[in-house]
Amino acid sequence: MKLPLVVIAAALTALPGTAFAQTPAAKQPAPPKQAPAHTSPKPVATVPIRPGVQAPVDTAKAMEQAERLAIQSDLAWISLYNGAINGEASDRMVAAIKAFQKDHGAKETGVLNAQERSTLNAAARKLQDNVGWKIMTDATSGARIGLPSKLVPLIVSDVNGTKWSSATGTIQIEYARRKEANATTATVAANEKKLNARKTDYSVVKPDFFVLSGMQGLKKFYIRGQTRNDEVRVLTILYDQATEGTMTPVTVAMSSAYNPFPGGAVAQAGPPPRKKVEYSTGIVVSADGTIVADRQATEGCMTIAVPGYGNATRIADDETRELALLRIYGASGLKPLAITGSGTAKPNVTLTGIADPQNQGGRNAVTAVAATATASGAETSLSSEPALGFSGAAAIDSDGKFAGIARLKPAVVAGPPGAPLPLQALLVPADAVRDFLKAKGVTAVSGSSDAKASVLRLVCVRK
Repeated sequence: MKLPLVVIAAALTALPGTAFAQTPAAKQPAPPKQAPAHTSPKPVATVPIRPGVQAPVDTAKAMEQAERLAIQSDLAWISLYNGAINGEASDRMVAAIKAFQKDHGAKETGVLNAQERSTLNAAARKLQDNVGWKIMTDATSGARIGLPSKLVPLIVSDVNGTKWSSATGTIQIEYARRKEANATTATVAANEKKLNARKTDYSVVKPDFFVLSGMQGLKKFYIRGQTRNDEVRVLTILYDQATEGTMTPVTVAMSSAYNPFPGGAVAQAGPPPRKKVEYSTGIVVSADGTIVADRQATEGCMTIAVPGYGNATRIADDETRELALLRIYGASGLKPLAITGSGTAKPNVTLTGIADPQNQGGRNAVTAVAATATASGAETSLSSEPALGFSGAAAIDSDGKFAGIARLKPAVVAGPPGAPLPLQALLVPADAVRDFLKAKGVTAVSGSSDAKASVLRLVCVRK
């Protein structure tokens, strides 16, 4: 080992008989004192202190867990992230973001800007839509399972589990449950390795779960299992090598979403439990008190209150368009919004709605926020996401024309159960709104072009 020069020098000064050895010197007469010469002080160079730059992982830590969870899920879907989708900030997550930025010719900062985040989400959602990604709950055991439903339409189920497969058998997914005395993850994993002449190239066995992957004949397999109280629950994914490009991100998503023993906390297969009191926005579309609103925000309500106008009655809904029709009887002074017209919606829109009281200090002010509409498959996403309460808000494009209605819904991500779900902001296009109203016998009027005069707060009170 080479020592630093400073260490070598220090050692030599301590050794006698060397050039660096210190010996007592003979006393010499002191030189005569001289008057000190006048010297000007030397200028001192100053170096400005630059503020420290926050590391990308620290920026990620400052995010809400739900947003980190969504970013990890999206990165996994585009095959750039293969870690645990748990909402934790990590160097692996930052590296995946940089890889995404590099692929898109952007500066590799490790932090997504608004445009990059929207692009990433759109790419992931397109892949999710292509495979029919959904999270379901096994009716018998309550297990939480993420499933590419379009890839495996054939279903066979019994008391011991469920098997999904493609029409040709190239992709097979099986959830199995059985009783096994004194079962441990180690014993179950050992047995799974022996089945069907499997050749395991990856194995992780922990006290609470195990993961195996490798080859089974000409197919790739991935197994995740867990035991509890002599019950074994195993998820097996089997697919042809030709489908690897599609199945690799699907397998990562399924592994992270899988929860065989949800326990007391019911596995989240979609939106979280509905709030007892939920605020949203409605748009007046006729002078007689007809209001168009978000279907989910007004579903299951004992009462739908409209402050200043009394209660509204829910008279129709449409699950495809996710819209609902309300009516206030006996109201006067309402100003319908002009929703007639046609044409292609512009990407830049203004959302006009009434945020949740908690987001505006208990007030009920009508506010407008800018957003960008981006088509993604069959849906149109909105970024940046508006505040709670904006479900049902009116979207007006840069030409001042009605562009549609904003909706907020929890995203379906491949994450652990119980984690907070991020919200997705979507746009119901103007044509869909007009078709819905026409189907329900509501004639769109020219009305007011001032969205602020035509939106109302809706208060859904549930049991």
